Parts: sequence; structure tokens; C-alpha cells
Amino acid sequence: MNRERKFAVLIPGYKEDNVIVEVAKSALEQEYPKDLFEVVVIADSFKRTTLEALQKLPITVLEVSFEKSTKSKALNKAMELLGDDYQVALVLDADNIMERDFIGKVNDAFNKGYKVVQGHRVAKNTNTAFAVLDAISEEVNNHIFRKGHRVLGLSSALIGSGMAFDFHFFKKTMAQVNAVGGFDKELELKLLKDRNTIEYLADAYVLDEKVQKTDVFSNQRKRWLSAQFVYFGRFAASGLKELFLRGNVDFADKVYQMVSPPRILLLGMVVLITMGYLLFDVFFEASRLLVSPLAWYLIFGMTVLSFLLAIPQKFYNAATLRAIWTLPKAFGVMFLSLFKLKGANKKFIHTQHGTIKSN
Repeated sequence: MNRERKFAVLIPGYKEDNVIVEVAKSALEQEYPKDLFEVVVIADSFKRTTLEALQKLPITVLEVSFEKSTKSKALNKAMELLGDDYQVALVLDADNIMERDFIGKVNDAFNKGYKVVQGHRVAKNTNTAFAVLDAISEEVNNHIFRKGHRVLGLSSALIGSGMAFDFHFFKKTMAQVNAVGGFDKELELKLLKDRNTIEYLADAYVLDEKVQKTDVFSNQRKRWLSAQFVYFGRFAASGLKELFLRGNVDFADKVYQMVSPPRILLLGMVVLITMGYLLFDVFFEASRLLVSPLAWYLIFGMTVLSFLLAIPQKFYNAATLRAIWTLPKAFGVMFLSLFKLKGANKKFIHTQHGTIKSN
């Protein structure tokens, strides 16, 4: 049945005055019946001039204020205020730009029976070396943890934006989520524990701003790493219980995916350990090692090959070669972040955005 659903396009933003007006205008340009989607900006701590500009658009502006702002609080407040005249809740970040056919493709996935859908988030900008590395890292994750998981019959990973949910299902599930950081991880774990499959739409694109500066990269990764370890610790035991007592492979896979290091950190650690094995093999007796150097060289080769296969062809260019020189710096920032995680998941760390157009 080719049913067209009514969408609430939810755009929570905290002090996103630089980008939110253009993002809201862009969201209105969908090739989907205009009376079947409503753009809802959840405005937290915006300037008065920004609010006035938003109110001139044919959108809904919900002003919110919290003692401690979080994305989950903003979304829950919006769900409380909006009412129930929608079938789908589509969540964007305040810097996201949807391709014009995005809602239509999401609606098609709902017609196939899915309750949760993750779109394909791609880089809006690649104007700095860090932005290039961030863009590549996200595409590797898309290939392995979203497209690859679906090929294996597992759920796609959520990514925090460019995702859509059955509206009433989302309202009920989000009411149980109160995360400060990594709300999408908590939401994902709750969904998979209840055996809800998350679909991935590789051809439904949302443009997302990539980090451009070292300090922003550091803060963002610190928040992500903290959320990973917090949720792994919270769900590690239930992951095993669900796997062995209920056969819930999807949930267990997600729980233990949390403990895997981010791609830049993983690649850097594998390179350093391989170099250590190589030096030991050259200057000492390799037989004294617990693991054969040949075995580790194989691990190194397989790791590099998996990265090469997961990186889209468009990134095989001069800009990527230049960005590779900043990999040691990115690895160093990530590694140092491991020692600054205490309390990072208990406070809101805002990533400021500024890029409007894709380059």
C-alpha cells in the first residue's frame, strides 16, 4: 500500500543562530505534499532576532528553556507540545540539510513496515583536513555499522540525526530517555532490546557539517567516547543475558559495539602495535612474543583493507592525501581524550555550527 504519512520534522537547536534560519528554509523544500509535513524548530537560547526571522517562515517554532539543556529534553518537550496529529517523527540536527526527496524515501520505507529508519548522513563540508577525516570516518561507519549490518540481517546503527520513527512509538520510547550525551545510543539500545529492526536508507541523503577545528574535534569525540563507555558499562551484563537466554543477537551486537574504539583511534593503535612488533622482530627473537609477528601483520593488513574498502571512491583524491598528514594529530587528540572522560557524559557539551552550504 502506497500510503503518504504526515511528518513532524523536528529540529532541536541550542544557540544555533548562525545556521538555523537557512536550515529551516531548506527543510521546507521537500518534494513531498506540503500539507503532509511540518517543520518544527525547537529553539533553546536563540537570539530574539533569530526567533523573529524563524516566525516569518511557514514553520512551527517551539521556544524551550532548561536549567541544563540536552537534546533529549528538547525532543521530549516538543513531543509534549505538538499533539498527536502525525504519523512520523523525523529528527534532524540544527545544521542538517535534507536532499529534496528525503521524506519521500523515508515514507517508502515505512510503507515496507519499518518503524525506525536511519538515513545516509554525508559531509556538508570538506574545507579543512579535520573535516575530510571526519567525513571519511562517518562514511566508514555508514558502510560497516549501517549498510553492512543490514546486509547481515542486523539493525543499522542510529547516528543522532537524519533518523525517523513511528510518531507514537517515538513519543512513548523517548519519554524513557533522559540522556545528557549520546541520547541516540540509549534510544537505540531500548529499541533493539525490544527487537525493533532499524532500517538504513543508503540512497536517502542528509548533509551534515563536519568539524573543522582541533578543539571542536576534541570536545565532540570526548562526548562520544564517554557515552560509549557509559552505555557499555550499563548494558554489558544485559547484553550477555539477552544473547544467551533470548537469542537477541541484534541487541548484544550493539552493546559490545560500544566498546570498539573509534576508527581513527583503532587505526592509530593498530599501526603503533604493528610497528612495535616489527621492531621487536628485527632486533630481538620473535619466538619470545606471545603472538607471532606474522599474525599481527595479518591483522594490520586486514584492518587497512577494511578501511580502504569502506571509503567511498570520491575520497580517493589529493585532499584526502593532504588530510592523511593530520592523522597523527587526530589520533593524539583522541588518545588524550581517553584520560578526560570523567563526567563528560553528565554535562551538555555543545558543538557550534557555522556552515550553511555544501562545498
